[in-house]
Amino acid sequence: MSEHQEGARPSGLKNPEGAVRGLGAATLSMEAIILLLAIAPLSVIGGDRKGPAIAAVGVAAVLAIVLCGMMKRNWAWQAGSVLQVLLLAGGLLHWTVAAVGVIFGLAWLYALHVRRTILG
Repeated sequence: MSEHQEGARPSGLKNPEGAVRGLGAATLSMEAIILLLAIAPLSVIGGDRKGPAIAAVGVAAVLAIVLCGMMKRNWAWQAGSVLQVLLLAGGLLHWTVAAVGVIFGLAWLYALHVRRTILG
């Protein structure tokens, strides 16, 4: 008998789809928490554009929370990628928004890599 039986998962996970969904949801939920925590410093150091920056961060946090519950749908992964790009563009409002976008953009790229590795 071969090392890998036909139909067996090379990852060894009982539910690889669920594990990958959990990783995506965990990444987005951490991002939502950090975005919500960023509102207080933005209100102090935001400067002239603090109102739009805070609004953008709030909308992004809500989108991240909504996407957490949508991870069963394939389009949610693409929407999560769009969210990361929007955060980078939010750097036009304040550099801290772009900084969060870079950090979680890298985390999202890693989650996409794990998804591709496990699910193929």
